[in-house]
Amino acid sequence: MKAAAGAVGLSDFGLDNGWRGRLERLCEALAQEAALTSLGTTIAYGQLVAALANRLRAAALWQRRPEILEVPIERPIIIVGQMRSGSTRMQRMLACDPGLTFTRFFESWNPLPRWMHKGFDDRIVRGWFALRLASWLNPQFKIIHPASAFAADEEIGIHNIALYGAAFEAQWRIPSFARAGEAADCRPIYEEFRAYLQTIRWLRRDQRGRPWVLKIPQFGQDLRTVLEVFPDARLVVLERDPVSVVGSSASLVHNQMAVQSRSADPLWIGREWLAKTALRKQRIDEGLSRHSGPGVTVDFHEMQLDWRSEMRRVYNSLGMPFTSDVERRMARFAARRSHARLRRHHYDIADFGLCEATIRRALDDAASDPGRQVAA
Repeated sequence: MKAAAGAVGLSDFGLDNGWRGRLERLCEALAQEAALTSLGTTIAYGQLVAALANRLRAAALWQRRPEILEVPIERPIIIVGQMRSGSTRMQRMLACDPGLTFTRFFESWNPLPRWMHKGFDDRIVRGWFALRLASWLNPQFKIIHPASAFAADEEIGIHNIALYGAAFEAQWRIPSFARAGEAADCRPIYEEFRAYLQTIRWLRRDQRGRPWVLKIPQFGQDLRTVLEVFPDARLVVLERDPVSVVGSSASLVHNQMAVQSRSADPLWIGREWLAKTALRKQRIDEGLSRHSGPGVTVDFHEMQLDWRSEMRRVYNSLGMPFTSDVERRMARFAARRSHARLRRHHYDIADFGLCEATIRRALDDAASDPGRQVAA
C-alpha cells in the first residue's frame, strides 16, 4: 500500500468494500502456501501494487467526477461458461459486431490512465509492454490464450483490482484464499465492477450506449450475484465436454504456476480444478434457474462444426439482427483465428492424476445434487 501510494502520489484508497481483508488473506496465502520463487514473489508484488494503484486513481476520479457512476450499462451480453469452454472465441466473435462494445486487453488491466495527452493513452503502452513481458517469461501461454492490447479480452484485470478471483488462483497455489472467495458475499465486488465499466465508457466518451459483451469464467461461480447487479443481462451460456474443460484448465494453471512456484504439483492442480469446475457447474445451474431474461446455450463442438449457424441462432435468441456485414466481419476473424491456431494446446489428463470416469462422476454429482458440498 505504501508503494502504491508513493507511485501514484495519492493516499485515499476509497471505501473499504472488503478489499483490505482480501488483500490480507491473499498476502498470507502467498507467504504460507504458494512456495513462490524469487520471480514469483516479484510478479505477485508487482500485481498487488498495480491493483492498489488503480484503486487510488479510481477513488480520486470518482470523488472528482461523481457523474461517472451514472453512466448507463444497459442490456449487457454476458458470456457464461467454464474456463476453456470457448468463451474467448465467443467474446471475440461478438466483438466483430460494430453494434456491440467490449473491453480491450489494455482497459481490463489498466482501467484508469496515468496520463492522456492529445489522444495518446499510456494504458496502451502499458498493455503492450505487459503482453511482451508475459510472452518472454512464458512463451507457451500465448498459444493457450492469444491476446493483443486492442483485442477483446476478459475483464479479469478488474477483478484483480478488487483483490478477488481466479486470475490469482490460476497463478499461485493459494487454497485458503480460493475457499474464502467461494464463500464470500461478492455483491460489493460486482457493484464496483460495474463502476469500472462505467469509468471505461466515460473515458472513451462513448455516447452510443452500445450493449457491452462481458466475459470472465468467474461469472459462472458468481452467476446469481452477477444477475442481481445486471438484471437486464442477456446470457450466452457455453457448454463443453467436462473432460476437455478440466484437462485444459489444469494444463493452463500448471503452465502459469510452474513459472512462479517451486512446487507446481500437477496432482494437486488436477484435484483443485476438478473441484472448481464442479462448483461452477452447480453455481451456473442455480443461477440459470433464476434467470428469466433472454439467453441461449451454445455447444463448443457445434461452434467448431458450423459457427455461422450457431451465431445466427445466438443473434435470434438475443433479439439482434445477424446482418451480412456482421457475418463477413466474423468470417474474417474466423479465418485469422484458424491460421493462428495451427499450434495447438496439448495436454494429458493423466498427468494431473485424473481419468475420464472421475471427471464425469464429479460433474454428474454436482449437477444432480445442487446442495452437495464440493471440496478439492
